[in-house]
Amino acid sequence: MGVIENAVNDCIKVFFSYWTGGDRLFNGSSPVGLDLDLNLDLSAVFSRVDPRFLSVTIDASLASEERFMLLLRSQRIRTLAKPLSPAFLRFGGTKQDFMVFSPQRSQQLDSDESCSSIRLPWWLEQRLTEDLTQQQLILLKEEQQNKYKRVHFTELTVDLLHSFSSCSGLDLIFGLNALLRTADNSWNSSNARSLLQYCQSKLYNMSWELGNEPNSYEKKAGIRVDGHQLGVDFTHLRKMLSESKLYRDSGLYGPDVGQPRDHKLDLLESFLRSGAEAIDACTWHHYYVNGKDTSLEDFLDPDVLDTLAFKTNEVLEKVQQESPGKSVWLGETSSAYGGGAAGLSDTFVSGFMWLDKLGLGARLGLDVVMRQVLIGSGSYHLIDDNLDPLPDYWLSVLYKKLVGPEVLKLLAVSDSGRSKKVRLYLHCANRKSYTSGAVVLIFMNLSRKPARISLPALVSSSTVDAFVLQSIEPGEEGLKSRSVQLNGVLLKMIDDKTIPELSGAQLPPAEHLKLPAYSLGFFVFLEAQAPACS
Repeated sequence: MGVIENAVNDCIKVFFSYWTGGDRLFNGSSPVGLDLDLNLDLSAVFSRVDPRFLSVTIDASLASEERFMLLLRSQRIRTLAKPLSPAFLRFGGTKQDFMVFSPQRSQQLDSDESCSSIRLPWWLEQRLTEDLTQQQLILLKEEQQNKYKRVHFTELTVDLLHSFSSCSGLDLIFGLNALLRTADNSWNSSNARSLLQYCQSKLYNMSWELGNEPNSYEKKAGIRVDGHQLGVDFTHLRKMLSESKLYRDSGLYGPDVGQPRDHKLDLLESFLRSGAEAIDACTWHHYYVNGKDTSLEDFLDPDVLDTLAFKTNEVLEKVQQESPGKSVWLGETSSAYGGGAAGLSDTFVSGFMWLDKLGLGARLGLDVVMRQVLIGSGSYHLIDDNLDPLPDYWLSVLYKKLVGPEVLKLLAVSDSGRSKKVRLYLHCANRKSYTSGAVVLIFMNLSRKPARISLPALVSSSTVDAFVLQSIEPGEEGLKSRSVQLNGVLLKMIDDKTIPELSGAQLPPAEHLKLPAYSLGFFVFLEAQAPACS
């Protein structure tokens, strides 16, 4: 027994030495790529995001055949969804504008069903996951040919979505079809009214959107809807909601425009002029690169990551100009458009884009960021086709557990100026996990060399909880892994009802912390006693 205890103690000593920068890597011919000094302001909150800041989507294409919606009864998926709460769950995307509600009274769930009694037989779950893979190929062909089939959905789709979201602690946002038009090209609201009446009869608390990426309607459906008309349509929907006792105060979000190209925001500008008062938040979509021709280098390129700031500032400036004080959300976002980049968007390297988007988005002033997608559709999912969590899932759960809504000011400088390969953000720690005054440093090292950060006196006397995510394989080869390890331990589900406890490695106070090559994660300073976080 003594031998084992000594071995464990030796491992702990090595671990502390490694992470606090006391090992031989930092002596003499150290291969450290960058040495950074941190300047922190813990006195005041810089900005504050919605508690549901990190939110998720389910693409409407999952309902292309209604039987696939039954996957939302999977115990495994529900287990994985719960740690993402609190969050919005957006049901929308390209397919929403080709969906029509077709009630069939026989197609309903038992309203007395409890969350604990919901089950999906294993054989049906296996069959659905196998068939979904083939269905996605069909949907991809639709997208490539720009020929979208109309989809009819029944009460069952709505019941399954509401059951899943409420049992998982997520707030459902349902995307309505905006391409149902009248002869004078205004929105035909009759189908939406039918859906609203059903949802009200079931007392379903939910929020709403109308349409997806209206700037591409002409390309996808041969229908042109300008921003002014879209604003009129949203105002009409808001009036419908106000006539409902249940939905008079429900959220309405839009217009879910695609990211600005060539600095053009004409549709958004004209929409805000006619429809800003109807919406609770202005939503837009962002992707860094084209999934068809991107590369590993793009996912690690600081200049690519910085494009988010340019696009976001354009949108924020326009919204502030037309509707001062209006909340701005990323209503749909991921790494690469066109369904993601296979072998990149679903691997460890995607985490750099995702975590930087969360850190930078919060600092810039976005209130909510909705990740495309939780399950199904393309290569940018958090849960794969076998219902196994991918690296970005574990990163998202850690973010939820550790990061509070309060954004703090931080400046990191090196001898050569500001760093681009090391990305750092600072928040108050989540008070559900940590005591008042604790702060969390979000970090990414995009370099193949380790880096070191020098801590100011404000936090160098604090104990640190370290949550360091790395690939299970070293170097660039590991960047394309679909697995991830936390502090050296591989992350995987224990069983369908249980995910592992995501514990940090507690480090003693130190003046330096090390960032391994190609790593990302969080350092929580337990005794920072930040006035902004008290």
